[in-house]
Amino acid sequence: MQTKPTFAPQLVIPNGVTDISFYLKAFGATELRRFSNDDGTIHVSELSINGTLFHLHEQTGHSAAVSPDKNNGTTVTIGLFVDDVYAVVARAVEAGATITSPVQDYDYGYRQGDIRDPFGHLWMIEKVI
Repeated sequence: MQTKPTFAPQLVIPNGVTDISFYLKAFGATELRRFSNDDGTIHVSELSINGTLFHLHEQTGHSAAVSPDKNNGTTVTIGLFVDDVYAVVARAVEAGATITSPVQDYDYGYRQGDIRDPFGHLWMIEKVI
C-alpha cells in the first residue's frame, strides 16, 4: 500500500515555552498531543488545523533548525488557505500576531495577507478568488 505524501511542517519554538494558545485562538487549531519537559515546558506539540498536521518543537542542540528569533528571521512562509482571509487575519492579530503585509487582492487571483506569529513564524493567509 502506497501512502500519499503529505506535508507536516515542524515549527521551531524557543526553549521554555508553555503557552501556545495563539494557534488555537488565531487558526482554530486543535492540540492533538503534547510531550512536555520535566519543568512543564513544551518539547513537542502536535496540532491540527482542519485535519492538517503541524508540529511545534523546541529548539535543540542536535538540530540545524532554529527558532526565528535566533536569526531574527525565517526562510519559510506557511501558506494557510481559508474561506475568509480578513476574519482569520483579524483573529490572528487579536491573538498576538503582527501584520507584515495587509490583506489585498492580487491580479493573479488570490486574496492574501501576511502575518508574523508571536514566535516569529511567517504565515500567508490566503484564498483563491
